[in-house]
Amino acid sequence: MPLIIAGEGDVGWSAMGKPAAAIFGRLRVARRLLLIVFWVLLCFPIQALLLALPGRANEASARFFWKGMLAILGIRLRVLGEPAHRTADGRPVVYIPSHCSWLDIPVLGARLDASFVAKEEIGKWPVVSWIARLGRTVYVRRVRTSTVRERDEMRARLAAGDSLILFPEGTTSDGSRVLPFRSAFLSVAEIPVSPDGRSAIVQPVSLVYDRLAGMPVGRASRLVFAWPGDMDLASHFSRFARLQGFRATILLHPPVDPAAYVSRKALTEALWRIVAEGAADLRQNRDLAGNA
Repeated sequence: MPLIIAGEGDVGWSAMGKPAAAIFGRLRVARRLLLIVFWVLLCFPIQALLLALPGRANEASARFFWKGMLAILGIRLRVLGEPAHRTADGRPVVYIPSHCSWLDIPVLGARLDASFVAKEEIGKWPVVSWIARLGRTVYVRRVRTSTVRERDEMRARLAAGDSLILFPEGTTSDGSRVLPFRSAFLSVAEIPVSPDGRSAIVQPVSLVYDRLAGMPVGRASRLVFAWPGDMDLASHFSRFARLQGFRATILLHPPVDPAAYVSRKALTEALWRIVAEGAADLRQNRDLAGNA
C-alpha cells in the first residue's frame, strides 16, 4: 500500500485518499493542541509550588513535564552517550546543543536536568511564557548593555547548582546544518562558579530529527521539524502536528574543560566543530550506537 503525504502532510491514510488524510490531520492538530493546554494547566500549579520550595524536586518535575510534552507531540527520543553531571569540586554543566526548532526545548528538557537560557521576548509570549517558566528558563537580552546583568543571573544559577542549556547559534537553522556559534554566548563558560574560582564544564550536544513516519528523514522532510526565524509558531505547529512517527536523536559528546583552550574563540570553534560533525553523522543516518 503506497504512502502518501496529503498537502503539507498527513502520513499513513493512503487507503482513504487525500481528503480523508487532510481531515484526520486537522483532527490530530486539534487533539494535540487541546492536550498541550490541559497538560500545562495541570502541571503549572505543581511546578510553581516546587519552584518556591527549597531542594531540587523542581528539576525532576520539569523533566516529567517535558516527557509528557514529547508524548503529546508523538516524538520518540533516542539518546546516545551520557549527560555530564556536577563535578566533585562543585562545577555545574553548561550544555551546548545545536538548534533548529522550538521542538528542541521539550526534547532536551526531557533528558537533561538543566535550565534553558532564552531570549527575553519569550517571557512575554502568551502560553509559551507559562511553558518556559515550567522549564525554569533564564531570560536574557541579547544586547551588549545587558551583559553584566545576564552574567550575574547566570552566575547565581550556576552557583546554586543549576546546570544550563545554551543555544550558541543564536537562532534556529533549517535543520540541514549547524550555524556558526557566536563566541559572545560562550562567556558563560568563563564565569567562576567553583570554590577555587574555576568555571563550569561544557558538554557539546548534537540534536537531529531523523525519523518521520518511521522512515529516515531526508533534506526535504527536515522542514517538517525546522523552524526558521521567518515562520510563525502557529503555522509551524499546524504543519508538524498533523503528522506522526517522529524520532529525535540526542548525541551527548564527552564534556570539555574551558580552561583547556587558549581563548573563548578557540573554545567556540572547537565546540562548533564537535556539534556540527556529530549532527552531520546523525543526518546521514550513521549507526553511532550500534542500532538504528
